[in-house]
Amino acid sequence: MSDATEELPDDLASALALLAQERARRVAAEAEAATAKAEAASAKALVSHSEALIARLKLEIDKVRRELYGSRSERKARLLEQMELQLEELEADAGEDELAAEIAAKASAVKAFEHKRPSRKPFPEHLPRERVVIAAPTACPCCGSAKLSKLGEDITETLEVIPRQWKVIQTVREKFTCRECEKIAQPPAPFHVTPRGFAGPNLLAMILFEKFAQHQPLNRQSERYAREGVNLSLSTLADQVGACAAALKPIHSLIEAHVLAAERLHGDDTTVPILAKGKTDTGRIWTYVRDDRPFGGLSPPAALYYASRDRRQEHPERHLKTFTGILQADAYGGYNPLFKVDRDPGSLTQALCWAHLWTPPTLQG
Repeated sequence: MSDATEELPDDLASALALLAQERARRVAAEAEAATAKAEAASAKALVSHSEALIARLKLEIDKVRRELYGSRSERKARLLEQMELQLEELEADAGEDELAAEIAAKASAVKAFEHKRPSRKPFPEHLPRERVVIAAPTACPCCGSAKLSKLGEDITETLEVIPRQWKVIQTVREKFTCRECEKIAQPPAPFHVTPRGFAGPNLLAMILFEKFAQHQPLNRQSERYAREGVNLSLSTLADQVGACAAALKPIHSLIEAHVLAAERLHGDDTTVPILAKGKTDTGRIWTYVRDDRPFGGLSPPAALYYASRDRRQEHPERHLKTFTGILQADAYGGYNPLFKVDRDPGSLTQALCWAHLWTPPTLQG
């Protein structure tokens, strides 16, 4: 007989003990393998997360360089889009690896790498709730009895979105003719914000919001609408934006009159990238704020904005040509002509800003 056969115990108790030892060794080996697998998954998740973080930082640095140096050719724009796509793929891979690490951690006794996620906030209360009730069983799954009474319920909330829907509103104006005088009567056409009125107010609001609040260029909007089955050319969208600007001009004039009628204004300007041919220029957004609430004023606060392609002093002179009150701003030299005593219609009073003490003021008489 073989040596392995000779090593087998003769009595049942010894055989059971040997089997228990073998089972313990096998369980320990499986636990060690699970631990190694969890550690490998954790390391992979950590590497994926680090790669995604590095890619994001590189992308942010590249964007900052584009804004600083202004060069944004078509080739560089495509490169930036490719980097963003690669970043999305890396983040998706990191999420998959993290999930795999969590699953592996549940099967082992070691604490695997866990990317700490903030606790999810409840969905806003103002969102409508659609209640979907799963049909309850008609009989007990254990004994088959039909005597069931409701004990409670568990609710799982899932956030969902309704895709944007396009529709065409047909406004019908019926014509009538008089049997007596044979005159034709018809209701007047409804008011439209823009000429020819093919775009409704909600569509116009969406175009303006996407362009000015979401910084979505009109060509991108046109491409997205085309994918949704609605062809709106770039020139058509540009015409609608121009028509809306003309329609909103009276509101801007009212805000302008209200702000410039204040006794004191807060003024400042900030840089903004403006597209130019083959590059990006550094433009300016000029802001003038009226807020009398800290002084017990009852007038509503308001902010007035202007845009320019440069920072020449002619811009604040034009903006504040009718203002004669107090101006609180930084020490930018472009404001100096406003404080001259021989200014028409009158010199402004300069209020220095505590936040700009590092900038020495320059006064001109």
